[in-house]
Order: sequence, then structure tokens, then C-alpha cells
Amino acid sequence: MSAEQTERAHGHAPHRDTTEGKVYTVTGGDWDEVVQAASARRADDERIVVNMGPQHPSTHGVLRLILEIDGETVTEARCGIGYLHTGIEKNLEYRTWTQGTTFVTRMDYLTSFFNETGYCLAVEKLLGITDDIPDRATLIRVLLMELNRLSSHLVCIATGGMELGATTVMIYGFRDREMILDLYELITGLRMNHAYIRPGGLAQDLPPGAVDAVRETVRKLRRNLKEYDQLATGNPVFKARMQDVGHLDLAGCLATGATGPILRSAGLPHDLRKSDPYCGYETYEFDVPTTDTCDSYGRYLIRLEEMHQSLRIVEQVLDRLAPGPVMVGDKKIAWPAQLALGPDGLGNSLDHIKNIMGTSMEALIHHFKLVTEGFRVPPGQAYAAVESPKGELGVHAVSDGGTRPYRVHFRDPSFTNLQAMAAMCEGGQVADVIVAVASIDPVMGGVDR
Repeated sequence: MSAEQTERAHGHAPHRDTTEGKVYTVTGGDWDEVVQAASARRADDERIVVNMGPQHPSTHGVLRLILEIDGETVTEARCGIGYLHTGIEKNLEYRTWTQGTTFVTRMDYLTSFFNETGYCLAVEKLLGITDDIPDRATLIRVLLMELNRLSSHLVCIATGGMELGATTVMIYGFRDREMILDLYELITGLRMNHAYIRPGGLAQDLPPGAVDAVRETVRKLRRNLKEYDQLATGNPVFKARMQDVGHLDLAGCLATGATGPILRSAGLPHDLRKSDPYCGYETYEFDVPTTDTCDSYGRYLIRLEEMHQSLRIVEQVLDRLAPGPVMVGDKKIAWPAQLALGPDGLGNSLDHIKNIMGTSMEALIHHFKLVTEGFRVPPGQAYAAVESPKGELGVHAVSDGGTRPYRVHFRDPSFTNLQAMAAMCEGGQVADVIVAVASIDPVMGGVDR
């Protein structure tokens, strides 16, 4: 069958290519149908499917975007995930409850303290010790989470600026984040993946000089945050590139389960620190910023204002800090028993090791059992949620009464918010996909867990 016969069989008008373009030969039928068929053929010729990622610098990790484009217009967008394949949730089933913090801190590696806190709150619910957590431990948890909110938003604004060509915003963002990472290193011994927040409290108290260092950093950040307004907020190029891009209204947010700055950019002031407080957040004075723009620019404004609010909370924490323990008194749960922050990072306290090795056989046996076997958690299930920089981070922990979790599942906001990607991108330009994804701020460590 010739090409012309094939076209006739499918109801298309036969054509031939000339220097003026395609010339169609119409021998019968309704003219509107012929025109429609010819238009469909032209559209099919121009519509292509491209893969953006999983190695693309603008996909915030190993995210694969499958885009169907017609010219420069995105007609269909889908996410391809799974390229990080950490399997952390499954690994938790083979580790003790305390060892689990070492895994969960690596999920969304830009919000480590939120992962640790959410997990520990769920474990403490199962243990029934929520009200027994020392006040100082809770205050330090809030301190670290709000510093973490600052560092996460700084990365979002910095990388988003870089993708728009605003390289100065990127340089300033990572400059300010570096100061916060220095605080992490001072307090926990590590810049990332801390495992510092443990079931029952903290691994170790704040080291000497930490409070003064935090106050000095807050002072510097409060001064530096003004520069983002000067560089970007009122910049007409920056605004034109972000306004009305990645649009998602309130109905779209509710339909896709989007939370965090995406939901608040649609005008809904939903923040778990206010609506379902934890760690004593109901006692702090701070505002929940919102906009009604429903676009990428509104999400940028919200993140910028949230950093100011986090600095307010950090200062309130520093004013409340008082001496006290940072781990529950129950020695059947309080593990590890003693740590010390030395020049080589966070490790076992040599004085404690000398004590249990040299003076008390019972203490040595108890320490050995805690470290190798772990404590038992009563059977049951619990859900705990915290307001991470990206939205609601929920932890569903299930215990069968053993020393290891039966199941731990995270409701990671990066995973849930990515469902909104198609609604934000379809009908827009290819270049706007980069802006929309940057406004979602996904981290694939939280998606492929």
C-alpha cells in the first residue's frame, strides 16, 4: 500500500511536499474534517517527548521529568523517581530504635533535624514518655529545627536564583548557610547527617560557647537577609521571571496534598506549629506568612519572611535556656549513656568508658545490652508530624514490642508536593518548568527513601 493509499485509509487527505510546504489533495469529504486531520498531523510532527534529568542540574537531584512539548509549550509533564533508591525505611526494620536516627537524618539531607525530631516524637509516643522529655532537650530541638529551616530556605533561594541566572543570590545564599553549618558542627560535631536528636532527648548537651555563637550568627543573618530584598525582591527581571509561573491555587493544593510554602502561597495559613503544636511551639511568638499570588514569586516571599520568623524563635529559645539534663532519666532508654565533643567530632566519653570498664560490672553489662540489643518499645502505632521547611513531615511508627521497628513510614513533603508538578507546568513554557520545580524545592533524599 502506498503512502497516499495509507493516508486515504486513515481518513487523511493525501499530500506532497513542495518548496512552499505540504500541498494536500482533497478528493471528497467534509472540508472541516480534512482541515482538522491536517492540523492533527502537523501537531503530531511537532510534538516530542524529552527527558529532563535525572542528571539535569535544575532538577534538584536525581529527579527525572518526562515532558511532552509542542514547540516550547509543555503539553504533558510527569515525574520519574526512584533513582536515589536508598531503601532507608526498609533498613530501619533491621536496626534498633536508636540506630534509626542515623538513617532518618539522611532522608531529606537538607532538613536532617526535622527528620530526627519527627521520628523521635513518634518513638516517644510509643514509649509513653512524651511528657518526660527534659525542657532543655526540647528547647535545643526547637533551636536546631529553626536553624535548619533557615539553612534549607537559603539553599532553596540560592539554587533557585542560580537557575534564573541570578548568581549573586546563589553566592549570598551559600555564604549565609555556611555560618549555620558552622553552628551545626560546633553543636553536633557534623555539618550534615547528625543523628543528634535521639529517642528520649539529645545525644549530648550544647558545648561551651554555643549560645554566644548562635547569638552572633543570628545578628549577622538578620543583617544579611536585607540583601535578598535589595537583590531580588524588587528586581523587575527577577519578578517577571517568577510571577504567574508555577501557578497552583488553593483547590489545586488541596487536591494534590501540597503543604508548606506552596499551600501558604495560595492564602491558607496552615502551619503545624500553630494548628497542631509540638515541642512547645504554642508558647512562642511568631507569625505564619502567606500570600495570595499562588505562584513561584509568592513562595519566594514566604520563604524569605519565614527566615525572619525563625530568627525570632531562635532568640526566644536562647532567652529560655536554663541548665538541666538533655536525656530522660530512665536508664533503660537513655542511650548512649555519655558522649563527648572532642577535636575529632562527637564520640564516646573516655571518662565514662573508664568508669563502666573499671568500676561497675553491672553498668558495663547494661551499656553493652543497650548498644547491641536496644530498648524494647511497647506494641502499638503512633503518628507524629512536624512542620518542615517544605511542608508537613509525618512519621508513622509501628512497634511489635521488640527492639526494632516493625515499620516506619515517612510522609515526606518533597514526595507529596511533587504531585503538583504537572498542574504547575502543563500549558507553560519549557523554561518555566525550571522555575516551578525550584519553587517546590524537592530533595530526592526525602522522595526515594
